[in-house]
Amino acid sequence: MSRSPRPSRLPAGTLPGLVVLAVLVLLAVALWRSADPGGGDDNGGQAAADTQQQQADYSHAERRDPDDPFAMGPVDAPVGLVMFTDYQCPFCAQWSEETLPSMVARAEHGDLRIEIRDVNVYGPDSERASLAAYAAAQQDSYWDFHDALFEGGRHRSGSELSEEALVGLAVELGMDREQFLTDMHSPEAAEEIDRNEQLGVDHGAMSTPVFLLGGRPMVGAQPPEVFLEAYDAALEANGG
Repeated sequence: MSRSPRPSRLPAGTLPGLVVLAVLVLLAVALWRSADPGGGDDNGGQAAADTQQQQADYSHAERRDPDDPFAMGPVDAPVGLVMFTDYQCPFCAQWSEETLPSMVARAEHGDLRIEIRDVNVYGPDSERASLAAYAAAQQDSYWDFHDALFEGGRHRSGSELSEEALVGLAVELGMDREQFLTDMHSPEAAEEIDRNEQLGVDHGAMSTPVFLLGGRPMVGAQPPEVFLEAYDAALEANGG
């Protein structure tokens, strides 16, 4: 199957685009906290709020497509979460194990829309896993497949993402083997994976994991409480 030409990628670990913005914001908050160890007075709280307000809004990256195969939660949820990820990224696996369940609970409650975007910075093995995830979605098993690839907070090696291994996992999860293979190699799968990668390129999210929560960038597999705090702030800002 012929694939469209891919945009050039930066090496994993670089911090371009919105990642730089997020890091600068984190540094600003860290400097404020170091200047005010108590971190609890009204002036300090206002400074943090002002810093947050100065961030650019990336809500336009949320697709909000009811037919999105890599999404969870209502399309009109008050808060959106976009995750740029890679199936060979150890920190993506860690986040999926430690923090994603808390986000899923919010999505199931109806207040959060989660959209996963694979940018495949680790290359062909990651891309193959993304195509397989698309195939799983066609059998309503995307999240089961996603969670299995990151089981125990561990990412799979390239050899564990061979076509044989991915098809074997699909069968183990109860999917039809022939349909899975057909969908995995379909033009629709290739188009969807290309589109998600391009979104990462457009937003400079070439290192993983990177998140847009309520339109605000966040970097790395930060603890659940960090995401929950950001989620609560976004929900409040949107009248939740």
